[in-house]
Amino acid sequence: MLAELAAANAAFAVIKKTVQNSGDIMRAGKAIGDLMSAKEELQRRGNQKRARGVGGNDLSEFLALEEIKQRESDIKQMMILSGRPGLWRDYQKFCEEAKDGRAKARMRATRRRKDLQEKIGLGVVGLILASAIGALFYWALLMRDKL
Repeated sequence: MLAELAAANAAFAVIKKTVQNSGDIMRAGKAIGDLMSAKEELQRRGNQKRARGVGGNDLSEFLALEEIKQRESDIKQMMILSGRPGLWRDYQKFCEEAKDGRAKARMRATRRRKDLQEKIGLGVVGLILASAIGALFYWALLMRDKL
């Protein structure tokens, strides 16, 4: 959690300095992306902890997310003041599409992982079955020679 918050704060510092020096928020695109990535990672980890029932410091997580929301609000103001008209709305739409794309990619990766596990499991069962049949034939040959 602290790493994500530190990354978000560092990204915001870069954004703020870039806007102060150039007056153009468009030059801080990578830093804005880093800030939003840190926010999503913090939210994702918090959701995973809650889903597993792992206790954590909920207050510090909440405060970290609130700090990032404040940074996001500051970026909104910068986009409105120093960007083109409609930039904030376009940015929000872009973020939603990117978030959906990442969620779909995670779902595809999970599905591929499950399919691979299933195929490996079937292969192991097939190998065990083939070994058992081979051992049975070998045993039958040994018994035939004894008779």
